[in-house]
Amino acid sequence: MLLSSQHFFAITFLNQHAEYVRLTLASYHFRYVPGLDEGKAMFLYFIKAEMSTPCGLPARTVLTSYYKSKHFKCRTRDAFNDFTSPDQAILCKDSNQSMYCQLLSGLVHRLQVLRLGAVFASAFLRAISFLERNWGRLCNDIRSGVLDPTITDPECRSCMSTVLASPNPCLADEIEDICSHTSWKGILCQLWPRAKYIEAVVTGSMAQYIPALEYYSEGKLPLVCTMYASSECYFGVNLKPLCDPADVAFTLLPNMCYFEFIHLGDNGSWLVNIDEEGEVPNDKLVNLVSVRLGSYYELVVTTFAGLYRYRIGDVLRVTGFHNKAPQFQFICRINVVLSIDNDKTNEEDLQKSITSAKKLLEPHDALLVEYTSYADTSSVPGHYVLYWEILHDSSSFLDSSAELDFKLLQECCISVEEELDYVYRRCRAHDKSVGPLEIRVVESGTFDALMDFFIGQGASINQYKTPRCIKSNAALKLLNSHVKASAFSPRDPAWIP
Repeated sequence: MLLSSQHFFAITFLNQHAEYVRLTLASYHFRYVPGLDEGKAMFLYFIKAEMSTPCGLPARTVLTSYYKSKHFKCRTRDAFNDFTSPDQAILCKDSNQSMYCQLLSGLVHRLQVLRLGAVFASAFLRAISFLERNWGRLCNDIRSGVLDPTITDPECRSCMSTVLASPNPCLADEIEDICSHTSWKGILCQLWPRAKYIEAVVTGSMAQYIPALEYYSEGKLPLVCTMYASSECYFGVNLKPLCDPADVAFTLLPNMCYFEFIHLGDNGSWLVNIDEEGEVPNDKLVNLVSVRLGSYYELVVTTFAGLYRYRIGDVLRVTGFHNKAPQFQFICRINVVLSIDNDKTNEEDLQKSITSAKKLLEPHDALLVEYTSYADTSSVPGHYVLYWEILHDSSSFLDSSAELDFKLLQECCISVEEELDYVYRRCRAHDKSVGPLEIRVVESGTFDALMDFFIGQGASINQYKTPRCIKSNAALKLLNSHVKASAFSPRDPAWIP
């Protein structure tokens, strides 16, 4: 009984914190974006099925806990909580049926939608991909006023009978005309013309999705990143919701938990000098009021749920202050690295190098929409492998001259290598302990298949993030089965001894 009481005590605190953060965010959103009370929000939320611990306690993600709690179900239906999706569709355990019903609801209320979004940018782009494949069925439902028979969840069918109150052939024709265009550039603004912004996490590894979101919105909808949180705790909020995604900084809320920090470095660089699994000595910890502008830290929390000096594993940088409260920019996860020899490539460096290289695709109307990597040590020397999924505005990326495409991929390879750090370039050009970097272009939809794979392994669609370093043999097999082109770096990167 003691464990059970502690469990529900912790869940209650998390749900209360979620409600507190929501109210805090609402006040800032209404300040920066007037008129949000004049329509609805099409937010795509999903739950994950519960599991049980060996002693019988329920285990689930914090968002699933919140969506199932009275704080969500019995919430006041104010302007900030007026969603297009019925609660029953959000709480459906079948993610495909949930996605279908939520998109259908969003399309039915398309002229009332003022906000678009999901928890993570990847989930929102997943919804666009789902819409591309299923818009015909969705239009048929709207035209006939009858829900597709493949939706079998009784709660979904019950709630959608209210949404599809009567046939609406005019609305179906409008949506069909928009979705049948060859290019989907700007599709979001066409389907939801009153939308004021897209809300999703676009910091850290999610920054990779910014170009794709801008493509589908034609750059007309601001990308709003609202909060910084994890399953362990809610941490802070973005007090300037309309800022550029590159400038997003979070103000930590001291009533969420007790914050401490491991100092990692200063002056624009950081170095992990404490074993990731080891205990942190007291003299290595810095409290919230002692952090310094420009310094890098790893976040450590002590929570109401019982976590004591728990290392979150996130690298943060202090970018400024709100009054006297420090504001932090999320940099990356501390434990995501590629390594062959002495080289240590973290998530931030990998993303920066790919951001530089993908500019080479722009003159060819091509867009890098997703990527991942792994360290291939099956041969000697080992080498980095990048998997790229590329979207072309008018035709397939490989429709043009094969020679041009191969050379372009080679240029991208060397561009990535030139942006990696000194140790990597030394290993490549001098020590020869790392082989030429390889880019493998995969077929469209490959990363959706990868997401399906990890969801099938127990990941939550609501909190899924594409892993930036693949270690699963089964996932690598899936990726390799969809490769349609590849190239290696044609020369050694420059380096200065």
